[in-house]
Amino acid sequence: MRRWRQQPIVSGALVITNVIIFILCMFTGNRLYALGELDRINVLEYGEYGRIIWSMFLHADTNHLFSNMIILFFLGSMIEKEIGHIRYAVLYFLSGIGGGMLSLLFKVMTSSMVASVGASGAVFGLDGVLLAMVLLWNERLPNVTPVRVVLMIVLSLYSGFSGGNVDNAAHVGGLLVGFLGGCIVCIFQRRKHKRVY
Repeated sequence: MRRWRQQPIVSGALVITNVIIFILCMFTGNRLYALGELDRINVLEYGEYGRIIWSMFLHADTNHLFSNMIILFFLGSMIEKEIGHIRYAVLYFLSGIGGGMLSLLFKVMTSSMVASVGASGAVFGLDGVLLAMVLLWNERLPNVTPVRVVLMIVLSLYSGFSGGNVDNAAHVGGLLVGFLGGCIVCIFQRRKHKRVY
């Protein structure tokens, strides 16, 4: 049972699901994108709120998919091992939803008609969770320091803001929600640890 808990079940399932959906998109043209991409008209005017989640599983191209899935699997596996499958899955989806909602807010504020896809909001949420963990977690994570995590986040954000066609609002939203959720998990874990000892 303990070995089962140590396996990156959720991270692996998320990667496999994203890859399968991307393959389906290759064979269905724009059909799945039209049904799931995140845009303010369909969400806010037609009430298609499911797009906030569905868009997390759509990717524009192979590079977009590959970069998100590599980070998702390796960073996600480390976090999942520490906090458990359920809490990890909850934080992942909350980060993605938070990223999608800030993205929508930004689209409304700028009257943007651009649609967004991708898991990067949720992936940035994992960065936020990791930052919370290096600051508040009971146990030290091997080879992970606050300075390294902050540097990784800064470089990732800089890459997004200096690039084109990137939903930076989703990145920031996911990062903030992930950090907040990670802090809450760490605080509860510390209290539980104190009760045990």
